[in-house]
Amino acid sequence: MAEKSGADILVECLIDLGVEVVFGYPGGAVLPIYDALFNHPKIRHVLVRHEQGATHMAEGYARSTGKPGVVLVTSGPGATNAVTGITDALMDSIPMVVITGQVPTHLIGTDAFQEADTVGITRHCTKHNYLVKSPNKLASVVHEAFHIATTGRPGPVVIDIPKNVQIATAPYSKPQAFEHASYRPQTKADPAAIASAVEMLAAAERPIFYTGGGVINSGPEASALLREIAALTGAPVTSTLMGLGAFPASSDQWVGMLGMHGTYEANWAMNRADLIVCVGARFDDRVTGRLDAFSPDSKKIHIDIDRSSINKTVDVDLAVIADVASALADMIALWKDRGHKAADLSEWWARIDGWRARNSLAYPDSREEIMPQEAIAQLYKASRSAKDVIISTEVGQHQMWAAQHFGFDAPNKWLTSGGLGTMGYGFPAAIGAQLGNPDSLVVCVAGDASIQMNIQEMGTASQYRLPVKIFILNNEYMGMVRQWQELTYESRYSNSYSDSLPDFVKLAEAYGWTGIRIEGPQELEAGIAQMIDTPGPVLVDCRVAKLTNCFPMIPSGAAHTDMLLDPSQVEGVMSDEAKALV
Repeated sequence: MAEKSGADILVECLIDLGVEVVFGYPGGAVLPIYDALFNHPKIRHVLVRHEQGATHMAEGYARSTGKPGVVLVTSGPGATNAVTGITDALMDSIPMVVITGQVPTHLIGTDAFQEADTVGITRHCTKHNYLVKSPNKLASVVHEAFHIATTGRPGPVVIDIPKNVQIATAPYSKPQAFEHASYRPQTKADPAAIASAVEMLAAAERPIFYTGGGVINSGPEASALLREIAALTGAPVTSTLMGLGAFPASSDQWVGMLGMHGTYEANWAMNRADLIVCVGARFDDRVTGRLDAFSPDSKKIHIDIDRSSINKTVDVDLAVIADVASALADMIALWKDRGHKAADLSEWWARIDGWRARNSLAYPDSREEIMPQEAIAQLYKASRSAKDVIISTEVGQHQMWAAQHFGFDAPNKWLTSGGLGTMGYGFPAAIGAQLGNPDSLVVCVAGDASIQMNIQEMGTASQYRLPVKIFILNNEYMGMVRQWQELTYESRYSNSYSDSLPDFVKLAEAYGWTGIRIEGPQELEAGIAQMIDTPGPVLVDCRVAKLTNCFPMIPSGAAHTDMLLDPSQVEGVMSDEAKALV
């Protein structure tokens, strides 16, 4: 068998594993790999402007296509710059493989130029990581890394490859089907657990499906099965921020997003339910609020592929360890086999309709200034005629407004940083999504502060002629920080005003983009239409009301029943205990 260099082995592995796009930035410790990639026809390398941008592009690509994102960066600062995106992918269960260069093996531990302990640094923010010390082991490590990243609960895997390993030679064998000695995620549910879940669901008088990003991670089949079981049972469906699109927002059974900025009806339905069926979610603190007041009278079923998520935050009555699609398919089959019919939930729905009547997402109308909620509503209205729309967001008020006022009817169309809340995520993620979905309309909804975190990636979009759109809700503040300072620190706006903002239109033009400024409500509809209709990349500077707060809102440390629907309900200053939970 002919031998290949470690760099060539890596590239062959990527090709055999079906990798089409690699997001990266070259440096001394990965030059052999870049030489192996030179003019290689089967892999498209996308040159980013910052390694953090590469990781978020890989996340957006993965989230929108279902394929693993792949990143290639150099040692030392290249690897450490990628850590934020790696951690973000771990928190949100995004399949990603990050390949990092490393100094030669004989220099490891000597503080050599651009050396960093990448394995040590990433140990707690990866699903798994490797330091490859021999070219003979490289192929098996790469194949195993992709298997771990994409199966079970998805997540990021790091492969650290010293430069001498990239140069040394070894035989290469193509990937074979294998079973890992210790990593064996349970994908098929215990039949007894499925039977118990079905009977609990059939007996419930006030059931609700609480769904999360795990439904989307499981694949399109899981979303289809969620819709089927909801139709069979007639139960309401709510979702976390990460699960938007798994169930259609246009359905009458959809009660909206739940949690800190969720709808009144979703949070009250969760609180008053007698059965919660948690599907691919993890009872995080932004959803539960005060734990002792979280749905106190309900039975709880938790369907999740990650055993460690069970009973981690909230004790449940029944655990179903399985892939979401597999578990839902089994439940549907048994429901039909046992002849169950949808229960009479008219009284339950009447209560939900009463909570809906509060119209918790209402916002004041204005003829003088653009309300940010109206800007999102107009964006949603205008983009519905497009063949396919993907929305990414940065992190802040604009993120919550987009989640509240943009309706998602399909999975993999909503890209946002949930668990880590990473400013700088949205725009690179949009670039990754555009590369994976070249015919889609991809729009990054951003704030004036967060867009500047990775704004240098405008050069990447220009270089690869990507028609991505940036829609900035510009209120001249770090909006969510300002909101919390208003509500918890008596409006002492310490360093939350975005002084010295750039002229975004001129900045767009400097990168070869089209820049559009929208300054009043009368310009909103035409400005959004121009953004959508303009070929190539477009940046919109939409000047919105500066001091608008995001409601509904559950104050930190409060129960779901303590939702604030408008500013008139905000009284006093939060306790120190509540401040600690912000």
